[in-house]
Amino acid sequence: MAMVITVAVTGASGAALARTIVRMLDADTRVSKVHFIITPSGMRVLVDELEITARDVKQMPQILAGTPALKFEALQNNDIGASIASGSYRVDGMVVLPCSMGTLASIAGGLSDDLVARAADVCLKESRRLVLCVRETPLNRIHLENMLRANAAGAVIMPVTPAFYLGAKTIDELATQYVCRVLAQLDLAQHAQLVWRGHLEKDPA
Repeated sequence: MAMVITVAVTGASGAALARTIVRMLDADTRVSKVHFIITPSGMRVLVDELEITARDVKQMPQILAGTPALKFEALQNNDIGASIASGSYRVDGMVVLPCSMGTLASIAGGLSDDLVARAADVCLKESRRLVLCVRETPLNRIHLENMLRANAAGAVIMPVTPAFYLGAKTIDELATQYVCRVLAQLDLAQHAQLVWRGHLEKDPA
């Protein structure tokens, strides 16, 4: 059964990871639809870290994917009437990558003050998988308590932490392996993922 996924990009460092997840989902034939949201701060990070700009947010998926990205629907973050703002619309999971501490706070507090937070709230209330790829260091008590609150509500807290034991030689390789782990949380295991079985080998997914 083809899956429907929501991806949100917010204003924390990690633009390369956002680009990687867009490219992987674009190529994944198990996924039929991706709802894509990027906050204004997220747009700023793409400019700063990847020198990527777009006149219209609707252009961003194809710019990141490097393809027409036909399965992507780009949504405005202030569009609280979007399909994913309602629990009656079925999605199989949502990833916020990267997830800023401000976005985490909004989700943990149930504010639903923009589409990212509302779509995340819908996933939690409907018991759907929500993966928050939080990015900040060091962490203060507010950050930690918000992570605990979101996790207690059902979210997966997945800090942006690269796995160095894989022997990656480039940033792109680190990004790929991290995003593979993220997508595995949505039951979308990737052929590119290296797994440890007493030694490293490709996942036969």
